Amino acid sequence: MMNLHLSEIFWITLILVLSIWTSVGVKAEEEECPSMADAGSLQQTQLIQRLTHVCRYDRLERPFEYDSDGKRLPIVVKTRIYVYFLQNLNSDLLQFKMHALLQLRFQDKRLAYKAFNRSDNILGQKHLSERLWLPHIFFANERESSILGTDEKDVLTSLSPEGNVIISTRMQASLYCWMNFQKFPFDQQFCSTVLESWMYNTSDLILEWEPHTPISFDPEMRLTEYNMAQFWHNTTIVQSDGDNLRHGAFAGNYSSLSFTVNLKREIGFYLLDYYLPSMMIVAISWVSFWLQADASPPRIMLGTSTMLSFITLSSSQSKNLPKVSYIKVSEVWFLGCTFFIFGSLVEFAFVNTIWRRKENIELKKVNSKYIIKSTLTPRPARRQIGGSLSNESRARSCSSLDNIVSSTESVRNGNGTVNQGFNNYLTVHPNLPIIRTECAEADTVSICSARTNNDHIVDVDKDKKDTPPTFTTMTPQEIAMWIDRRSRFLFPAMFLAFNALYWTFVYVL
Repeated sequence: MMNLHLSEIFWITLILVLSIWTSVGVKAEEEECPSMADAGSLQQTQLIQRLTHVCRYDRLERPFEYDSDGKRLPIVVKTRIYVYFLQNLNSDLLQFKMHALLQLRFQDKRLAYKAFNRSDNILGQKHLSERLWLPHIFFANERESSILGTDEKDVLTSLSPEGNVIISTRMQASLYCWMNFQKFPFDQQFCSTVLESWMYNTSDLILEWEPHTPISFDPEMRLTEYNMAQFWHNTTIVQSDGDNLRHGAFAGNYSSLSFTVNLKREIGFYLLDYYLPSMMIVAISWVSFWLQADASPPRIMLGTSTMLSFITLSSSQSKNLPKVSYIKVSEVWFLGCTFFIFGSLVEFAFVNTIWRRKENIELKKVNSKYIIKSTLTPRPARRQIGGSLSNESRARSCSSLDNIVSSTESVRNGNGTVNQGFNNYLTVHPNLPIIRTECAEADTVSICSARTNNDHIVDVDKDKKDTPPTFTTMTPQEIAMWIDRRSRFLFPAMFLAFNALYWTFVYVL
């Protein structure tokens, strides 16, 4: 061997290298495209490996199908969703959470193995789906989404002898939902789930709902705050251009599927925890009408405590709602109840101001119109009509009020003597007849007569056209108590009317 020439060594080495290379190439060629002759006796794993070998199958290329004219058709992906769990809407974040099974079905004729005398379906988990072409589907209105549990557990792949592929994935998603709270808490929301093709436009892929039961819900699913009234599904086309990065800035028309659920809010919680307590708080504020007008500490404490309690109750109900610019129905109720509580405080301030007055108030009649008018604009004391008016012609006006005690109880008669029990004064000209009134009270009605200087009796109960108007005097304390008595009935009546209008607006409008 040592005596061999260098040229002979070169040629021998070259021949060995060529022989080794030839044998390796033959083996590589055999491994590059394995035969399907014995496919009927292969195990499922071996069958899948040969079907998805790179020489026969490219998982980056979508399945192809041609029409009679040789035109390539888009692949149709059938979709079905089964909802396990639907969480109550998160009003503050405008989203809801859903746990669902997403099932995609399409046909890939490259994976058909019926011709090899096999009729059993091939089932696998994620390792099988990783060897196949899959459509790129995403939730267009998602905040976040992920596969439930482990990938091996929650992905199921099924392959039929005809090449039908079914991909089932259990996943959870937080989806955006635009909510309208104008009728809160009597509102109903419409929340949609939108699925779109991410990579392929309508010329390559079309999404369609399954013809039978495309949307279904777990019969054991329950919602605490809402009731699902109905749901429906749609199929649309989404247009994308260069300004819309929704599909990776790829221009074209993309297939889209959506289904919408109509959720109606249960109002039992709000009736018991908001409306009924707020009615009771408003009613408690009316207790101040039974307290004396000069009892400032208890009436102020009662009004302010009910106001603060109601504001705390309302803020606890609305803290989970977004800060919207429009007025909600719950805010109308809040403003109405606040008005009545604040009105009781204003009523106290009004009657307390009247109570502290020192002068009596003259009224033309004892009714709401004249009492309120006289308290807002008190009538000044009546003055003498002329410069030569005589103090000897003063007379008492008659009152039909019960239990009214005047603070000034004296009046002069024509002889200059003082008569007790009179508090109002009427001065007449000395040339006019002198009128003296005599009143005899019978039970609750005062019967009055007038005597002239000619000793003729004149009835006061004549026609009003023939007699001048008379005036009644009430003390400030009597007026304050009169206003409190009227408030005890006025405020509840107004609150009942407000309730009727409010609930009519909620249920009718």
